[in-house]
Amino acid sequence: MSSRFLTPDLAQAALDAITPAIAAQLASPEVSGLGVLHLVVLDPSVPCGDGASEPRVLLEHSIGDRARWDVDYADYARRKALLSWRHRMDSRRLQLLEPHRLSTDDAVLWGGVWLDGLVVAASGAFPIWDECFSMMAAVQLRARAWIAAEAAR
Repeated sequence: MSSRFLTPDLAQAALDAITPAIAAQLASPEVSGLGVLHLVVLDPSVPCGDGASEPRVLLEHSIGDRARWDVDYADYARRKALLSWRHRMDSRRLQLLEPHRLSTDDAVLWGGVWLDGLVVAASGAFPIWDECFSMMAAVQLRARAWIAAEAAR
């Protein structure tokens, strides 16, 4: 099973819509040292605690030249997404306000968001910008899923 209204195609359209704005900001050294970003969107139809031990990735999307990556930003983004999915909160909040909830296997990274059950995580920019770009994606996904649901009524 997968989300009825948040499909991979809808998610790709949402990320395509915000990519130019993100790419323009990634050019600034205050935002990203390398000008790259990787986004991970989880399938919101697989909530944590309903017997699922792992989230399901709906879509991954890279911006910028992957040849410039100095670490595996895709892995970092997946690990941030896992934190937000498992704890049902932004990874910044978890890292900075509730670190006692972290397990020994958890990433000590932030940049993932949890918005109304939507989880998006980014890696490649500085943490506050990873969070910003994740939130941009989550809001875009929520709006597009709402429009798809309205059209189906």
